[in-house]
Amino acid sequence: MKQILKKILIMRTDRLGDVILSTPVIANLRKFYPDSYIAFLCRPYTKDVVEGNPYLDEVIIYDKNKEHRGIFSSVKFCLSLRKKKFDAVFILNPNNRSNILAFFAGIPRRIGLNRKMGNLLTHPIEDRKHEGKKHELEYTLDIIKEAGIPITEKQTHFPIKKESEKKIEELLLANGLKNSDFIVMHPSASCPSKRWAEENFIKLTRLVKEKTKLKVIVLSSKEEKKFTEALAKEEVIDFRGILTISDIGALLKKSKLFVSNDSGPVHIAASLNVPVISIFGRNDPGLSPTRWKPLGEKSFYIHKTISCKKCLAHNCINNFLCLKSITPEEVFSLIQKILQ
Repeated sequence: MKQILKKILIMRTDRLGDVILSTPVIANLRKFYPDSYIAFLCRPYTKDVVEGNPYLDEVIIYDKNKEHRGIFSSVKFCLSLRKKKFDAVFILNPNNRSNILAFFAGIPRRIGLNRKMGNLLTHPIEDRKHEGKKHELEYTLDIIKEAGIPITEKQTHFPIKKESEKKIEELLLANGLKNSDFIVMHPSASCPSKRWAEENFIKLTRLVKEKTKLKVIVLSSKEEKKFTEALAKEEVIDFRGILTISDIGALLKKSKLFVSNDSGPVHIAASLNVPVISIFGRNDPGLSPTRWKPLGEKSFYIHKTISCKKCLAHNCINNFLCLKSITPEEVFSLIQKILQ
């Protein structure tokens, strides 16, 4: 029998790609509960992923590093959640803070993975993500499936704001780009086990410029500009550190192709059906392409398996040989195939 849930909260407070891969949860909940009030709680920097989602009634921002830092601020935030009187919460990433917030907010049905104070959940689900046997999107959908929600939607969603479209049009015109005669490269990533060497991106950029008529735009966050200083000195268009998450979507939508390390923006491209190549290191099952590759017909990845007995990720003792074994020439070869 279908349980009536008038007010539903979805919580996901980790990274950009994780939130994008969680958007099918919103669509499936809306289809099953068409008249319910559905809210999504996330961190400030991922709000662009869910603001403007047609299936949401509200986006709630939780800023653990600033506005909601400290016990007093957290208590105040819990009280504000309690006043909203949610009937159920789906906690999509297991962490102590989210489970505590949901518990003290007095939400009667708390569904999530049984890790990191999972005892605070009313409906704990065994966490098997570390096995890496299927994609993160599937693992996330399993959480609502366990609660009896049928899965009919698996397409990720990324909204683009009109102001972002206008901003990108102006930036492209200012750089002499009237058409989509460019590709975008994103050479940064959150940890060294994800970062293909900058010199490889430089060689790849030179190949693109020598053998195609396409220009190259370089992206990175403000925090990760340091990984791209040498590349930015090449004959490229430098958009590092000046774009919001929504801006990145507007830019990628106009591009011929996106080349990136394993990072959140590859999932933006995949959501928008933009051709994307993701460069992967790491062989740990929970970190591998099986779990984290971009999804879709126009999504590609390059990953080399080497003879490591166990992948130590960012603690690698083999100097990231898996990443080093990927050459600019083979990435460019894939670029040519996609463009053709």
